[in-house]
This record gives sequence, structure tokens and C-alpha cells, in this order.
Amino acid sequence: MAISDEELARLKNISVAQVQLLCRSRGTTNEALEALPEAAVRRALLRLDFPDLPTARGLFRLKQERSDDGSVRPHALGTAYEQTKALLSREAPPATAGVPTGPNGRRTGGRPAPTSGLRRADWVWLGPGNIGGRTRGLVIHPAQPDRMWAVSAGGGVWHTRDGGIQWDPVDDFLENLACACIASDPSDPSTMYVGTGEAFQNLDAIRGNGIFTTTDAVNWTPLRATQTPDFQFVSRIAVSQSGEVVLAATATGLFRSTDPARAVWTQVLDNPLGDVRFAPRDSSNAVAGSLQDGAAWFSRDGGLTWDLAVGGPWTGRVELAYAEQDPDVVYASVQMTTGQIWRSQDGGANYRKRKTLAPDGRPSDYLGGQGWYDNTIWAGDPTDADLVLAGGINLYRSTDGGDHLTEISTWWDPRSVHADQHAIVPHPAYDGLTNRTVFFGNDGGVFKADDLADVGTEPEPPFVNGWTELVNNYGVTQFYAGAGHPGSGKIIGGAQDNGSIVFDPTLGSQNWRQFFGGDGGWCASDPTDPDVFYGEYVFLNIHRNTDGATTDDTQGDRYISGQFFNFGTRDWDWKRAPFRITDAKNENALFIAPFVLDPNNENRILAGGVSLWRTDDAKQPNTSADGPTWKVVKPGAGTLISAIAVARGDSDAVWVGHEDGMVFRTANGTAPTPTWQRVGATGPNPLTPRRYCTCITVDPADPDTVYVAFGGYERGNLWVTKDRGASWTDLATALPPAPIRALAVHPRRTELLYCGTEVGLFASENAGASWSPTNEGPTNCSVDDLFWMDEVLVCVTHGRGMFRIDLSAVT
Repeated sequence: MAISDEELARLKNISVAQVQLLCRSRGTTNEALEALPEAAVRRALLRLDFPDLPTARGLFRLKQERSDDGSVRPHALGTAYEQTKALLSREAPPATAGVPTGPNGRRTGGRPAPTSGLRRADWVWLGPGNIGGRTRGLVIHPAQPDRMWAVSAGGGVWHTRDGGIQWDPVDDFLENLACACIASDPSDPSTMYVGTGEAFQNLDAIRGNGIFTTTDAVNWTPLRATQTPDFQFVSRIAVSQSGEVVLAATATGLFRSTDPARAVWTQVLDNPLGDVRFAPRDSSNAVAGSLQDGAAWFSRDGGLTWDLAVGGPWTGRVELAYAEQDPDVVYASVQMTTGQIWRSQDGGANYRKRKTLAPDGRPSDYLGGQGWYDNTIWAGDPTDADLVLAGGINLYRSTDGGDHLTEISTWWDPRSVHADQHAIVPHPAYDGLTNRTVFFGNDGGVFKADDLADVGTEPEPPFVNGWTELVNNYGVTQFYAGAGHPGSGKIIGGAQDNGSIVFDPTLGSQNWRQFFGGDGGWCASDPTDPDVFYGEYVFLNIHRNTDGATTDDTQGDRYISGQFFNFGTRDWDWKRAPFRITDAKNENALFIAPFVLDPNNENRILAGGVSLWRTDDAKQPNTSADGPTWKVVKPGAGTLISAIAVARGDSDAVWVGHEDGMVFRTANGTAPTPTWQRVGATGPNPLTPRRYCTCITVDPADPDTVYVAFGGYERGNLWVTKDRGASWTDLATALPPAPIRALAVHPRRTELLYCGTEVGLFASENAGASWSPTNEGPTNCSVDDLFWMDEVLVCVTHGRGMFRIDLSAVT
């Protein structure tokens, strides 16, 4: 039964304006909001303050890729991978600093490594095996439907042989793991193409390196002709029925190849494109949709020439779908403000607007406010050209060609489908009658509807019946940071779009759980109390958990940075100073902003926005009126803080790095007003990078020795000082020219270093004089964080979950 805005506002004790904003931004209906749990309502209201998180994520990663001049070098990621590959192939010992190295690695990316009976330490994959991550494309073998391939935004290509019961990566050493699309050859399903780089993120820093292909569904190779700037962001690939023609939609246009080796590509459109499709049975017909310009094109000669379609005016991204039952019918899901569906009756030449109405007769906001990010449409039923599925944040079904849309999934219920839809693929035997199985790719991984007619048929939300999650060892979670408690063995991680999540060793890699929603960020574990963990939401909004990361935040009272849910105004509010971090309130911090727990004092946290903030009572009881007190201990320097470190054994020795490469230190960091000195700017051996400072690590045995890492696809991204910043030495001459995001020093043998880069983990036995890449575990994925649990090293990746390796036996 329909519920009005006014009735819903009274029921939820929020304003009518808040009701309308929630519906538009989340792409949902009043009926779905009516069923929304109280805690989820509060979280959704908080997200209204951040209307475009996908763009913010992309800009954050981009900052870490830029060179000193602000540019990102062409083919930079490919160059770094090529150097890593060369290092892997050279003769090297079977272990370096205890980490497996040399040319004879083995895959460990999808399954936990064996932990007994080994002669040397091995990486153990921790998962998450049940969380997943952003999945842009799916391919199903037409004759063996239990064989599927999925591509993830940071974890590469994954394969299942049993319909999703178990997934494994196809290649730990694929030259690029930032995969955005996949297509198979209809004439030979063992031939597939994968496009890398996410054009949909606009300024996303996860850049691609062209197109990769396989002819046996096992061995993947790059198409060298596509390793150019034109193919850094490949959003969609289409293959003709004969397999002769391949079309690639990229951020710079549409490219066409007809030679078997795919050595020649001709640009046939110069508009940024997000979609391209061949007609189901006649590959002389094809359609293409724009990435951001609100336009569509059609071809009648196999993609050789193109004409602009008539429709609109449109704005934004345009996704397209041929109707399987009648290929003259083409649907367009147009971004606009919150989504519109249009239909063509002449193969994509002319479009007319459909009503696109919700069940209450009002316009459906099915794309929410981010149709440029999650936008997909499907009309693949061979019996009914009017049956349409549309995906934005949720999934919708129309039985009248897009005039009316009904919600069939519920983003906030874990029994339903994860939010943010990107791909819809039917079972090869889908016939609309006896087989109506459809698969979906989204920000949570891969999901299945066993019978499309059954999902979304409950009388009211949440819509959970008929959905099956297929995230079984699909280990593509994109972490930013992690922390762990050696005593309990629990590990927490801040994950992109999957919140702050926890690994409990008693439950295993398949049972990670969320204890705080939204985007996760930096993390900390109280070494004196296994029940206390710290995490953050975006822009330095730090939260505290005191039950061992067992329960989620249901009352909105876990932020210790000052934000709280005001039950009087039914909205989020901020405490008065000094019980808040003002930079967090003003979003004057990085999207994922740094904070650290003082290793010498579990009550002290340092947090970086434009200023450095400190609390000395982090465990103070938290209420809506007071809590931990915060004060500025380092004034702003004109750019945002990006890295913080405190020396073990000396809380006064604090180091701070900035997004423009400036580095500061103080020798009286616990003073009411510490004195700060910029280091490395001058001197006989200065610190030369002027780009994003990603990490600062203080030697645990020698506080005068400090390592500083930088972003950018450049040489010279890791430096060391042994005299508190007076002079500096470049340690990265033998490392690939790629962002370095983490540096760990062995707690006992401090000459052993472990370096996390955009292209995997490297180890050194001689304090950085030489380096070897690991040949298994976190191979060529981005390693965003490294931390110790006693002498066990935990590796936090942005696309392959987490790994650990026990280095206590290193002598």
C-alpha cells in the first residue's frame, strides 16, 4: 500500500524534505524507506552529506598517482608491471627477508595456503571470502554454464567451475588487476577479452593498461596495440557473432579491430563512450552509448560507420540493451538527474521516452543520484520484449517496456542484493519459461536470481526471496587499511563501500562481518584491550568499538570525532569544541584521512586533516554532549595531512607528511603546543619528491631512522634518513616506478624491510639496498597497508583482501 511523504515523515520522525532527499539519492521508494530499520535510516541520512562518494573515492586515488607536476604519466602502470615481471623472472633466492621470492611462485590469491609441513613461510590468504567487491562484468560459458568469469575493479579476473560455489583468480600475475569489462567470442567461448581501467569513475585513479585476451580460457596476454593512452579506460567490449569484429568503448572513443591478432585498431568514434553492443543475431547492427554527454549512436555496417541517434535532450551516461525477442527494440537507461528509460522501435535510430514511473505514479528515481557510476539495463527475455531490468543502487523490473518500475532488491538487507548494480547476465539456457535464472554484478560481488519471476514479489520490502549470494572465496575486497590484536587474533579493515569489517580467526576467512557501515578507512587496535578497535568513515570521522568489533553501530553513538545523531532534531549534529575534530566537521581532510594510535599510550590518538589533532583521552565515555577532547597540535601548512607516525618508545617523536610531499617532525609531540620543523626541503641530500606522501615509518629500534614513501608513477618513491631528517637517501632506485603505499620494518631484524606498492609487495634483506618481489600471495595487486601482529606480517590489499605471513622464524 502506497504511503505519502507526509505519512512516512511522521512514521520515521523525520522531515518531508528528508524523505524526498532519501528517495532521490538512494534511488528507492517510500515503501522501501518505510521498512528501513532505524539504524539504517540514520546512516542513510548521514550519507546525504556526501552525495557523490564514488567521485570522491576516485579523486582520492588519483591524488596518489600524480607526479610532481600534477600529471599521471601515460602507460605508467604498464611500465611498472613490466619491470615487476622482469624482476620476478630473474634468478633470486627462494625467500628474501622470509618472504617467498624468485621465479617459481604459486597461486594463493583465492584459497588459504597450507599452514603446516612447510619448509619455509608462506602467505596465507585471510579473505574476506564472503564480502566481495566491485564487479563490472560477467561471462558465462554457453555450453558449460557452471563455468563463469567475473572481473573486479581491483582484483583482476576470477573464475568458477561450479556455478559460484568456489572462485579463484585466473592469474596472480595478470599485468593489470583494474578490470572494467569482459566479453567472450560467440563463435569460440574460450576466446575472451578483458578491458582494464574504470572510465565510469571519471577521475578514478585505478587506471588500466589496455585489453587482455585469452584463447584457451587459461592463459592471458596483453594486446600490445592497446597499451596506449586511448585504452587506459576501457568501459565495454563487444564481439560480433562470427568473432571477426571487436569493438572497444573507451574514455577517448570507440575503436574497432578486424584482424585476428588484434594488432590493428581503428578509431570510429571520438566521443567518450561507456557502452557498445552488437544486435543479438545480426552483427551488422550495433549501438553505442556515451559516457557522460547524453548521446547514443547506431551502426548498420558492423560498427564501421556510426550515426547519432535521435532522442532527448539527454544528459550524462547512456546504457543500452537490445530486446532479445525483437532486436528492433532497443532500450536506453539515461542518467539525467535520477534516471529515465527510453525505447527505440527501429534498432536504435530514434528513441521515445517511457513513463519511468514508480508504483505510486510518481517518477521513479531508480538511478538515485549516481547514474554515472551504477547504471545498467537488460531486456534479454526471448519471449517478452517488454520485460526490462534496470539497475542503479537497487534493481528494478518493468513488465511494460519501462513505463512502470517495481523495486525487486533492497540494498540495506544483507539477505538481498548488495547496492550499486553494474552487470546483468542471463543463464545461457534462459528461455523465459523453464529457465529464468539471471546473474548480477555489483559492488558486493556476484549474485543470482534462480527465477527472475519470483524475486521482488513480497508484498512489501525488504525484497529478499529468491536471491543467492555467490561471493564464495571471491576475494576482491578493496581495503584501505587494517589493524589487529595479537592476543585475540582479530583483524579489522577499512574497505571501500563495504565498511569497517572484522576477521575472527575462530570463524575463518568465509565469515568476516561488518561492524560499521559505509566506506571504511584507517584503523587501530588498542594493544592493552582486545575489545577496543578504532576505524573511520570518510573525511576523518573516527569511530570507536568497545565490544571486540562484534556488533554494528545501531545508535549512532560511536563517533568519537564529535558527530552524533540528534534525536531531538532527527538529524546528524556535531558536539561543541573541544569534543570534536573541526576538520572532520568541515570535511577539511582527505577522503580517507590518516589517524594513528600512539604505540606508547593507548589513550592518545593523532588525526590529520588540514591540521594535526590530538586526543589524550581516546577511551573517555562517549555521549551526545561530550567524549574524548581534541585540540590542534600542529597548525595547517596549506595542504592536507596524508601520513602520521609516532616513534615506538618515544611519544614526543612525531612525523607528519602532506599531500604535496612536505614532511614535518617534532621532538616534543606531547607538549601542549609542539614545535614543528620541516625536514628535507634543504640540505646537501634533500628529500626531493613534491608529491603525495603516502607513508612514514619509524625504525622500531632507532628513532633517528625514518622511512618516507610517496605516490606517483616515478622513480624515487622511498627515502630514508638516519639523522632525524638532516639528510636523505633514495632507496627506490631498484623498485618499479609506481606509488609506494606502505613500508614495514621487521620488529627484531630491522634491516629487513617490506614495501607495499601499486604493483605488489617487495622485500629487502639489506635495509633497502636491493629488493625482490614476492612471487605469491599479494603479487601484483596494490598493497595499501602493512602491519605487524608480533612477528606476523599482515598485508592489506586494494583488490585482493588480506594476507599474512609468519616471519618469526627469520634468523
